[in-house]
Amino acid sequence: MLQELSIKNFAIIDELSVSFEEGLTVLTGETGAGKSIIIDAIHLLVGGRGSSEFVRHGEKKASIEGLFILDDIQHPCVMKAKEFGIEIEENMVILRRDISHQGKSICRINGKLVTIAILREIGSSLVDIHGQHEHQELMDETLHLSLLDQFGSDEIDQALKSYQDLFSQYESTLKQMKKLNDNEQEMAHRLDLILFQQKEIYDSHLQLGEDESLLEEKKKLMDYERLFEALQTCYNSIQGERKALDWLGLAMSHAETAGELDSKYQSLAESVSNSFYLMEDVATTVRAELDGLEFEPDRLNIIEARLNELNGLKRKYGSTIEEILEYGSKIEEEIERITNRDTHIQELQRKVTSLEKDMFVEAKHLTKVRKKWAKALTNQIHEQLQELYMDKTTFEVRFKLSDSELTPEAYKYRRDGGDEVEFYISTNPGEPLKPLSKVASGGELSRIMLALKTIFSKHRGITSIIFDEVDTGVSGRVAQAIAEKIHQVSVHSQVMCISHLPQVAAMADFHLYISKKTNDGRTRTAVKALENEEKIREIGRMISGVEITELTKEHARELLQLATSIKNA
Repeated sequence: MLQELSIKNFAIIDELSVSFEEGLTVLTGETGAGKSIIIDAIHLLVGGRGSSEFVRHGEKKASIEGLFILDDIQHPCVMKAKEFGIEIEENMVILRRDISHQGKSICRINGKLVTIAILREIGSSLVDIHGQHEHQELMDETLHLSLLDQFGSDEIDQALKSYQDLFSQYESTLKQMKKLNDNEQEMAHRLDLILFQQKEIYDSHLQLGEDESLLEEKKKLMDYERLFEALQTCYNSIQGERKALDWLGLAMSHAETAGELDSKYQSLAESVSNSFYLMEDVATTVRAELDGLEFEPDRLNIIEARLNELNGLKRKYGSTIEEILEYGSKIEEEIERITNRDTHIQELQRKVTSLEKDMFVEAKHLTKVRKKWAKALTNQIHEQLQELYMDKTTFEVRFKLSDSELTPEAYKYRRDGGDEVEFYISTNPGEPLKPLSKVASGGELSRIMLALKTIFSKHRGITSIIFDEVDTGVSGRVAQAIAEKIHQVSVHSQVMCISHLPQVAAMADFHLYISKKTNDGRTRTAVKALENEEKIREIGRMISGVEITELTKEHARELLQLATSIKNA
């Protein structure tokens, strides 16, 4: 639900912060006080079209921020957020939108910069705004099929998944066929290219790990002079006249004499003797290493050339030798497919034919399940319309294809199945059913939309539903029925409603009064949460107009009591 809304420098609002609760919140106030401006701000917050005209006169930018609390970690918003790399912690979603006086927008979701398209996609899963004259989601016939699927829930989902598993294979096979059926000249060019690439990779005789060993050898060759100098200096320091071995030999001779003169020095003599022979071995080893060292300047050139060749292949076919070899295997398969193109096309065609047969079975079953749920939806909508005093209205979920037309040739296979569905309605006896999207009479449209929303609010998972004066053009018992329907919707979703009907205001769980004041020559909008007596006065004003009498107050109290009894029933 929308828990907190902050608006700054938007239209006639300088700065406003409003808290919302679960259930039904009604916004009332004098015409022009700014009720619809608040709804406009929410509309922009969830990705609506922005304009510099929304920025308060004299300010550089308008800011709107909303905090939404999700009551379910499986909420559609969570899945969409993951797609765009947006983290949601503690089930909180914060939307923010800034509009500059030049008309530019900056959008953020949980602090991350996003495009308006992403804001709109996330926002559409959080808020549904319905105004009397707006072409909303339920009025878009292209979405009627998905609404029916939501209503059918698990049973339709299961049938749809069985179909979609086959459709994915079907789509993949068609892509392979298209690739093989592409222009023959292009295929010939492609074959020439990949044959050249295959030869280049094959002729290079690549070995896994070759580049690493070459680099290591190159380093050794480049360090040859320093290595030779170090070993030569080491040898010269040990071997030669008046060098380490000479001095150790002299030390050994004197130590042996000392050992002969006094036995306690024999161990010392042995230690010096061992050191002499150890250093003699070291000198021999170093001499052997020096004799074995060979500097091959040509070898360094060969290594450089090979590494350049490998780097050239990496730039073309992969960042590592392993990736180059994998690419070689991949194009080898493609060469085989193109070379034996006709055989592969025939195999793929047989697979497509087989998949089409299987898909038709699953698609037909999916249609059967959908038609079953379409009848249930029709019955529920008729029940809702009767409660809204539209018992003469006829509603129908119409499928483009009849049962007799369900043939493999008639189906147009798509990811959502082969069905095309549209809602039809007739509001007067004797009149033909017409597409719902063509129905446009104010009062009737409001009630039809309420009937649909009462049902779909249970299935669509929308966090907040906003009604912007949907009760225009109705009164009396119809107004009371509309108030009760709006309350029913609020049982499953948070509902905010701008209304001029006292019956709707009386049904509110929370009542916000919108007013405007003029200070220092500037108009500002204010919001006040009404308590009991204040509710009575406001509902009384809505009943009688400007003058509020004790009789209108009494009538307001009766409306509130009636609303309480209905909600507690």
